[in-house]
Amino acid sequence: MPTFHAPALVTLSQSLFEAAGVPAADAAVVARSLVDANLCGHDSHGVMRVPQYIDFIRKGTYKAGVPLDVIRETPAVVAADGNWGLGQVQAYRLLDKLVPKAKAVGIAAGTLRNCGHTGRLGEYAEFAARENMALFASVNSHGAGRRVAPPGGTEGRISTNPICMGAPTSGAPVVMDFGTSAAAEGKVRAQFQKKQPTPDGWLIDHRGEPTTDPGVLYSEPRGNILPFGGPQAYKGFGLGLLLDLLCGGLSGGPCSNPAYPLAGQGNAAVFVLFNPALFGGTDHFLKESDGLTAFVRSCPTAAGVPGITLPGDPERQAKEKRTTDGITIPDGTWELITKTAGELKVALPA
Repeated sequence: MPTFHAPALVTLSQSLFEAAGVPAADAAVVARSLVDANLCGHDSHGVMRVPQYIDFIRKGTYKAGVPLDVIRETPAVVAADGNWGLGQVQAYRLLDKLVPKAKAVGIAAGTLRNCGHTGRLGEYAEFAARENMALFASVNSHGAGRRVAPPGGTEGRISTNPICMGAPTSGAPVVMDFGTSAAAEGKVRAQFQKKQPTPDGWLIDHRGEPTTDPGVLYSEPRGNILPFGGPQAYKGFGLGLLLDLLCGGLSGGPCSNPAYPLAGQGNAAVFVLFNPALFGGTDHFLKESDGLTAFVRSCPTAAGVPGITLPGDPERQAKEKRTTDGITIPDGTWELITKTAGELKVALPA
């Protein structure tokens, strides 16, 4: 499996997007986002998406260079249509509209419909934290991607519907970002491309029986992903169901719906920014967030446990390691990238 340092992968990804007709500035946003996901250890949202996005562009599913259209706007709300532009580009355009609103009135909520895959939600929480703001964010799969079966069911009814919440501290932010399924579909896809089994508890086959074969999501008869929560999976499914309702219902886009293809292509999204300055005050917020995180980290640990891990720590640790050691690309992913580069006549890095 080839290994590359991040700058080489950013350059390659940006070149591929530009060769597919994406404006340079937009290509740079998406390339940096995808490689940052790899750096953070989330290969499911990394450069494995480059061939997928480019395939969508070439088929006309995604549109290069389209604007973000505002459907409705108030002092605290922006409802927007992404025109099937690249998701990271449109998500940052929405945030750029929400930040000044949150600074002015304390809270700002925005939605996206008809939007390409927005990538790793945690990066938007990190963006908000740099503005000393907290973020709630979620997406559904715009009617498609129905790969999560309800507890006891054998057919998918909702998508993996991640939830992200982030809060600033005076140091590194606390960022929680996870799918409401036992695993993100992209993580199953990554195992499939690696030709490796999934962990126990992720998947069921078409009969509802447990399986570790990631191929059940991509061939008939299809299996499904379980909700998170193990014996209490009804909690994970219930959270995913409510997030699906919020993303589709608030954005003007669809909730999970059999009228849409199974394979997902993009997202409907909800972002809410909170500006502590207009609530209890930024200084108070940071004092409390610093105090609580320090208190949790001071917890005595069980034998063999080196320390307490907070949300966001694994991503920072992975980034530190991969920035130094490089990012290893699974052979299956690299084959797809190589094929795309050959078709677009883009040179590959050594």
